Amino acid sequence: MTRFAKAFAKGPALVTFVTAGDPTPDAMPAILDALVEGGADVIELGMPFTDPMADGPAIQKANLRSFAAGTKTADILRIAAGFRARHPEVPLVLMGYANPMTIRGADWFAAECAKAGVDGVICVDIPPEEDSELGPALRAAGVSPIRLATPTTDAKRLPAVLDGSSGFLYYVSVAGITGQQQAALGSIEEAVTRLKAATDLPVAVGFGVRTPEQAAAIAKHADGVVVGSALVEIVGQHGANAAGPVRAATQALADAVHGAR
Repeated sequence: MTRFAKAFAKGPALVTFVTAGDPTPDAMPAILDALVEGGADVIELGMPFTDPMADGPAIQKANLRSFAAGTKTADILRIAAGFRARHPEVPLVLMGYANPMTIRGADWFAAECAKAGVDGVICVDIPPEEDSELGPALRAAGVSPIRLATPTTDAKRLPAVLDGSSGFLYYVSVAGITGQQQAALGSIEEAVTRLKAATDLPVAVGFGVRTPEQAAAIAKHADGVVVGSALVEIVGQHGANAAGPVRAATQALADAVHGAR
C-alpha cells in the first residue's frame, strides 16, 4: 500500500500546504515537523515561482519571502529529502509550475523527486492534454502525477484529467485563486459525488478553506481537505518562530477533519 493509500484509508485526511523556503530554507524543517506533529496526513510543499497563476496574495507573498531568502530548486529537494528521513510514513507532494520542473528535463526532475522521497507532483500549468511533458517521467520514476479538477471540469473532459493520474484527485472548489472565497457547501458535495463516481482515487477539496469549521463541513463528504493560505499566513506573521503557531492551527484543523465522521 502506498503512503497515499495509507493516509486516506484512515478516514478524511488533512492535507496541508506551505511554501518551500518560507521564511528561509533553514527554518523550513521545524515548520514541516510542526505540521506532522499537529496531525497533518499529507504535506504539500509549494515550489516558489515568480509568475504564479493560481496562487492568491498569501502564497504570492510567501513566494517572495522564499526567493528573498535565496531558495533554489536544490534547497527544495534538500528540504524534501530531510523531511522523508524524519517522517518515513507521511506522503509528501511538490506543487508548482512547469518551468522549474522541466527546465533541466522531465527525467532529471522526476529522478530527483524519487531520490528525495517525494510521493507526488502537482504541476498547475501542464494540462492533462500535455501529459507527455512531465507525466511519463514521473510515472517511470514511481512518482504520482496528481491532477486538478475544477467546477468547470465537465463530464467530457474528466476522463482526460483522470487518465494517468494517481495518488489523489485535487478538487479546486472555486474558479479563482487560493485563499479567497469558499464555494458553497452544496456545490462541493455535488462535485465530490460526481468525481467519486468517476474514479477510485481519493478526492481532496481545497481553495478557500481556512477554518476548522469549514474543514469539518467538507470532510463529511470528501476524502481529504486541503488548507494552505491560512497556514502560510501564520508563517508570514511569525517568521522563523512559526512552528509553534503552525502546530496549534494544524491541530485544530486535524481534530475537525478527523472527527467529521
